[in-house]
Amino acid sequence: MEELWPPPTIEVADVIRSLCQRLLTEADSLTDALAGPTLVAQKDPALLSDASLVEEDRHVNRSDVVQWLTSNIQRPGRRVEPYVGPRTTAYLGDLVPRGIAPDLAGGWRVALGICWRRWLKECVAHCADPDLLVEVLDVSAKSMVQYALDSISALREARLVAATGNADAEAIALIQLIASGAPVAEDVAEVRLRYRMARWHVGLVLWVDSPRQVDALDEAIAAVRSAAAGRSALVARACATSRWIWLSGADTPDLQPVEGVMARADEVRAAAGRPGRGLEGFRSSHQDALAAQALVIRLGSDRRFTAYADVELIDALTKDRASARRFVINTLGPLAEADTVLRQTLLTYVQCGFNTTRAAANLYAHRNTVERRVSRANRLSVVKVEDNPTHVAAALLVLDIAPDIVATSPN
Repeated sequence: MEELWPPPTIEVADVIRSLCQRLLTEADSLTDALAGPTLVAQKDPALLSDASLVEEDRHVNRSDVVQWLTSNIQRPGRRVEPYVGPRTTAYLGDLVPRGIAPDLAGGWRVALGICWRRWLKECVAHCADPDLLVEVLDVSAKSMVQYALDSISALREARLVAATGNADAEAIALIQLIASGAPVAEDVAEVRLRYRMARWHVGLVLWVDSPRQVDALDEAIAAVRSAAAGRSALVARACATSRWIWLSGADTPDLQPVEGVMARADEVRAAAGRPGRGLEGFRSSHQDALAAQALVIRLGSDRRFTAYADVELIDALTKDRASARRFVINTLGPLAEADTVLRQTLLTYVQCGFNTTRAAANLYAHRNTVERRVSRANRLSVVKVEDNPTHVAAALLVLDIAPDIVATSPN
């Protein structure tokens, strides 16, 4: 690339290299600081609502951070070549058919502000010479701003290339329209998707953490389709790491076979919506599944299968992780960090309508054992189960989905 400013002095280069080496060890925390604000700045609700795309966007942010830091370790203060790798290219290609057009410049503008502030603090903390500090800031500002401009251009060019290379673009675009609530005639949807709408549907999202696991994802999808024998299935590629699936039939689809498949799929996770009928059911079940997926990712849960009907209350409680953590601690107190068996027993007891015999049967334990565990758990809990069973059960469910939420420091 053409250099647009003179090379820095040896002293300036040494400072920039040292600071970049230090910050490279903090690439993950810097990426975390960028992820939320840059996503909002891109101003596309469809992007915000898909947890797999959110994760891919985060990966792009991390790649950008690492590219600038490593380039400035090798060639301090020089113009940095944007990195648009295979994963970024695939991500941009997945946005196009879904009609997602993020504001790339807006995202980069926010990212630049956050990164510059972090860089400024690092420079001031580790560069005591005022004159040298001015030179470091002058050179690094040129490099950082130009990197943002070059990256925006490279991403826009990659997006234009992607727009011409997806054979399934029309079907995916239609699915995105339906999912977003746009008015689409049922008969038109059926013809173009070759999938009957006037039936019961359940929406699923299957995903993996990395494109390297896509073979496992494909195997899981095949197993789900096989387990749902006798039902129609519609599968759409949401992004490199996730797939949307709808299963339909004359009656409400049974999710138990799907849950069985996921129990055997080591690298794949699934989220399921509540069943619904017709075009609206197709849409609402899919939105439920996306919400369940977002909950699992937000809480860092390792659950293989999550049905939104089971976690709807938890979804509402955990939109903010720090607030969810406070709710659990304030409700359960010492019980939040007690033996898992105690918490599971108390939760089962509440879910069984305070029936000790039923709870014992569900837990494969003696009735007296269940009574002792419930009594001990209730003594540890700040809020007693008899005073507010709803709060206690909700807090226990949060811990069941995200066992480490109490141990994790709030953001």
